[in-house]
Amino acid sequence: MRLTGKQTWVFENDVYVNATGTAVGPREALGPLGALFDTKYEDLHCGEDNWELAERRLMFDAIGTSLKQANLQPSDINFLLAGDLLNQNVTANYVARALGVPFLCMFGACSTSMETLAVGSALVDGGFANRILAATSSHNATAERQFRYPTEYGGQKPKTATFTVTGSGCALVSQEPSPIKITSATIGKVQDLGIKDPFDMGSAMAPAAAHTIQQHFEDLNRTAKDYDLIVTGDLSGVGSPIMRQMLLEEGYDLGSVYNDCGLMIYHEDQEVFAGGSGCACSAVVTYAHLLKEIKLGNLKRILVVATGALLSPTMVQQKETIPTIAHGVVFEAAKGV
Repeated sequence: MRLTGKQTWVFENDVYVNATGTAVGPREALGPLGALFDTKYEDLHCGEDNWELAERRLMFDAIGTSLKQANLQPSDINFLLAGDLLNQNVTANYVARALGVPFLCMFGACSTSMETLAVGSALVDGGFANRILAATSSHNATAERQFRYPTEYGGQKPKTATFTVTGSGCALVSQEPSPIKITSATIGKVQDLGIKDPFDMGSAMAPAAAHTIQQHFEDLNRTAKDYDLIVTGDLSGVGSPIMRQMLLEEGYDLGSVYNDCGLMIYHEDQEVFAGGSGCACSAVVTYAHLLKEIKLGNLKRILVVATGALLSPTMVQQKETIPTIAHGVVFEAAKGV
């Protein structure tokens, strides 16, 4: 691996995605990508006694599917890199406790999907691991209870609000050849537009996505035309146009290759306010849909930029502004595999 430009890792050894797993809740299963998810639940409890246990079940499912696809056991994995939205990353911690795999707990809010994958790829590329699992999860009811109001409260929300995706996504990465390579990753800087409203995450995260994409282009001397698709994690219908305009003002036009996972996971007539968000948003869309499109030959090179709002309930109550981050990973079709 070498550092190219200011913030981009270019992997010098072949790093492949060998398997993926996804699990989602009922609303995600009814969305346009519903048929692509590995495990689907008909209610938010996912067969468990409470929502936190339900989120844990989702991550177990996603990891289990990845291992089954690769015909591997947990003992075959060198490291699990995982995180979620709950205090102290309890979903990832308790899953790691059960799996017994050496564990690096990571938190990047909704950017955790690409953060875990970028760091895991660097470990594999550098020879520090043979196989890693990168996983993340979110749950609509657990996130609402922690960051805003319990769903039982029934509080009204503005149209700028996003809808936390209930789901989990996992990717298994190694140097064993497969149809999908991870070729580079751009690590983002914390950005802050001065937004204080936790019901407007799209606006808050837009500058982080714009900065990471611009830096990625500059580090690799590329433009949007070098990609078949560029997606952000969960800017939604509010943040996506802001991010587009920010890049346009810097001379970068994303044109028709841009989309947002939060807009892809739900139908327009589903009641999800401005669109999807949460750690699982970019994870399940990428691992269930986008990587399949690479395998099918419909996409050859994509950039996935997962965005995260690094807030806590305490900081919001103290009227702090919301810092945000975005990390990008490039996936490419492997030649001759």
